[in-house]
Amino acid sequence: MFKILLILILSTFLLLSCSKKNNKEVISEPTDKEKAISIYTEAVESLNVGDAYYAGQKFKEVEMLVPQSKWAAKASLMASYSEYSRNAYSNAVFALERHIKNYPTDKNIPYAHYLIAMCYYEQILDEKKDLQPLLQAREKFEFITQTYPNTDYATDARFKIDLIVDQLAAKEMSIARYYMKTEKWIPALNRLKTVVEIYDTTVFIEEALHRLVEVYYRIGLEDEARKAASILGYNYKSGEWYKKSYKVLNKNYKLHKKKKKRMDLVRQKIKSLFE
Repeated sequence: MFKILLILILSTFLLLSCSKKNNKEVISEPTDKEKAISIYTEAVESLNVGDAYYAGQKFKEVEMLVPQSKWAAKASLMASYSEYSRNAYSNAVFALERHIKNYPTDKNIPYAHYLIAMCYYEQILDEKKDLQPLLQAREKFEFITQTYPNTDYATDARFKIDLIVDQLAAKEMSIARYYMKTEKWIPALNRLKTVVEIYDTTVFIEEALHRLVEVYYRIGLEDEARKAASILGYNYKSGEWYKKSYKVLNKNYKLHKKKKKRMDLVRQKIKSLFE
């Protein structure tokens, strides 16, 4: 009887020990993957409420916690996007180029390239001041259209390339007008030729042809002026710029009088300095 009671007590003790052991296993520390998912979720929530900087730091934390994993690749790209969303474009480009290098098989690589292009594109403030972002954006968008031609990214890239080309043409026209205003005819001629030869599909082609007529006429190359006017008339005969070119080639054109008046003003200014 005593032996039976002893066995029962021992069995109960073992059951309680097992129970405590099982309970301990249930409340064990979360794995790195589980931690990463939790931090990633927190980062997404922060990004959604506009705290892009904090979100970016958390995404970087995920990548370090589970390196070279699916979650690391996702976190790397989201950290890059966080930089982009807070207008830290240089940081974003650096992070995206790093992502492309570190995760070359990631299915989101086309998006990473597109986001780099957008970083350059978003920095286009004034084509009159800085051409570098324009040229960088154009180069990257062209890469996307050639490398991923059947994607939505390529479709949008083609649209933005057209806008960039218009802006590049606007830059050339702005410089050409300045040279014409200061009567630097040869530099003006070179800029106008660039628009006609390279940016002939832009909205500036008519004006550029007309300005060529004006410049050629100014420097005495009337045959060249007539050729430019002929091209303008053949393609845009009903346009206002052709009508202006027609007047330039008319004997009563008054450009020379404007030049004389300007020279008079220059002489008057010089004379006043000696009075």
